[in-house]
Amino acid sequence: MHLVQFETTAGERRVGVVEKGLVHEVKGASTLRELALAAIEAGTGLAAEVERLGVGASHDYPQLLNELRILPPLDHPDPAHVLVTGTGLTHLGSASARDKMHLHEGDEVGMTDTMRIFKWGVEGGKPPAGQAGVQPEWFYKGDGSCVVRPGADFQSPPFADDAGEEPELSGLYVIGSDGKPYRLGFAIGNEFSDHVMERKNYLYLAHSKLRNCSFGPELRVGDLPAHLAGTSRVLRDGEVIWEKEFLSGEANMCHSLENLEYHHFKYTQFLRPGDVHIHFFGTATLSFADGVRTRPGDRFEITQRDFGAPLVNGVAIASAEISPGSVGRL
Repeated sequence: MHLVQFETTAGERRVGVVEKGLVHEVKGASTLRELALAAIEAGTGLAAEVERLGVGASHDYPQLLNELRILPPLDHPDPAHVLVTGTGLTHLGSASARDKMHLHEGDEVGMTDTMRIFKWGVEGGKPPAGQAGVQPEWFYKGDGSCVVRPGADFQSPPFADDAGEEPELSGLYVIGSDGKPYRLGFAIGNEFSDHVMERKNYLYLAHSKLRNCSFGPELRVGDLPAHLAGTSRVLRDGEVIWEKEFLSGEANMCHSLENLEYHHFKYTQFLRPGDVHIHFFGTATLSFADGVRTRPGDRFEITQRDFGAPLVNGVAIASAEISPGSVGRL
């Protein structure tokens, strides 16, 4: 089952089921978060809750996308209660995309921290079920205010050195009233980052991640195939200037999803009832690694058939909101 959140022509929010080019309204559901919390309280799942409520009016899906009326598939009425995070060096090949250094077989002498963490993941990122494996690299991206709806432009800050895409799998979660995290499902995402800043020094990684992101347009309910293959594209003036396959799913990862989830939600401050979490699981495919430098007006298109419609976003430059010396004093 694939679910979306959208706006009617009157600006009212709805939840819909995507099927054969149509979006069928879920009766009585205005947000996926409320739908998920109701399912948690009922002890059922999202699909069962949708079936219980039933569907009503239908809408043309391509029209909703073209009119930018499709919202991110999960959010919160207060963006401060959405935590957007991610893990890196989780996919086979991801270390080489970030660091060209080769491993010294059987020896860690001269190994960068990037390669060392990647090696740890290969060796201990997929523990037996119910056990904790090695912890991954983790980063904070922002609260819900950094999320851009499908089809809209990323606002790259004026001080940015780069504006690059990262095609990724994202997990969507709600914290139940019992203080436990519940996974609603998955969506494809674009974990938009500043790779030039990151490459200056790996300690700048935290700065490079404080950018917009997008995910969706559809939430895929249920488990995933072990192997996922999609396509990431950069378009300029309507022409594809870069295109590459990207792989995801546990068969292409050095960490299990269960291990990544554990190492995020083991922190009690992330278990506040009602909060929403969007967690990006990493990638091994970047146009930046192939020498592409994006510019305002470029478009990103991330396609993965198991997730329905492509995720499309553009690039724009945001206006400066603060300048050196502008902080007030009380």
